[in-house]
Amino acid sequence: MCTCITYQNSQFYFGRNMDLAYSFQEKIVITPRNYTFPFKRQEKIQKHYAMIGMATVLEDYPLYAEAVNEKGLCMAGLNFPDNAVYQKEENGLYNITPFELIPWVLSQCASVSDAKQLLVKTNIVAIPFQKDIPLAPLHWMLADEEKSIVLEPMEDGLKIYENPYGVLTNNPAFGYHKMNLMNYLNLTSAYPDNRFSKEIDLKPYAQGMGAIGLPGDASSASRFIRAVFLKFHSDCKKDELSCITQVFHMLEGVSMMQGSVVTEEGEYDRTTYSCCVNAKKGIYYYRTYENSQICAVQLLEEHLDIETLICYPLVMEQQIHYINRK
Repeated sequence: MCTCITYQNSQFYFGRNMDLAYSFQEKIVITPRNYTFPFKRQEKIQKHYAMIGMATVLEDYPLYAEAVNEKGLCMAGLNFPDNAVYQKEENGLYNITPFELIPWVLSQCASVSDAKQLLVKTNIVAIPFQKDIPLAPLHWMLADEEKSIVLEPMEDGLKIYENPYGVLTNNPAFGYHKMNLMNYLNLTSAYPDNRFSKEIDLKPYAQGMGAIGLPGDASSASRFIRAVFLKFHSDCKKDELSCITQVFHMLEGVSMMQGSVVTEEGEYDRTTYSCCVNAKKGIYYYRTYENSQICAVQLLEEHLDIETLICYPLVMEQQIHYINRK
């Protein structure tokens, strides 16, 4: 399970929680402009936009969970079990596998508008990376500083939805989340008025009572509501440190502590990492479950006109600043 969120203040930010019961050997991976992207059913791409994100590298190929390219276009894949349907190959369309979709889009597109033009000609096909690695059922969120869209591969083809909330979680499909938001239109972050009856003297006895009814569980439907509420009630200064701190606080509001969510297999889902990307500057900030210190890798600090992947292992050990250590 995962939560993805955008945030526009002085600049544009793209955040994500990865909620899993295991590690996928992830690391920060920078794909430079001259790395050759091979595709199962399309011609390889040798010259493209550079990108940075969290990925597993297998056979020198970056399997991105989320990434941003040097133009500021962001994309993330989120779990979409029992809904995602991948198609057979079709003539006249770009046949792209699910694990290729992030590189396919971010290597060529500078904006969401560019991506939409490419995606209407793209067919997501059921071809695994390797025979022993099953395809993950996914849907995707794309965003730039202007707009956001959701991609859902359904039985009757790839659906592209405008996403005015800049938030995505998991099941059900995006249309349900849009409708479900209406159930919470009465919630407010403000000090609430008595709407129960003018004839009864009722006053709030604590702060935050305007949001009574805001779901607090870890289900994807509840996380969607909570993430939208937190995003649209954010009050934050416009400097970089304040903005990234605010995004991480939003992500904390929908994160999972180990032990709080048990899977059908008896394993513990937890927020293995949280990330926040400054899309314009190409700075990838992250924290892990074990290490709450914010670490950062900067795309534009690297030499990007090369052919080999640049990888940075995650800083996993907790970093504690002792004030009075002797």
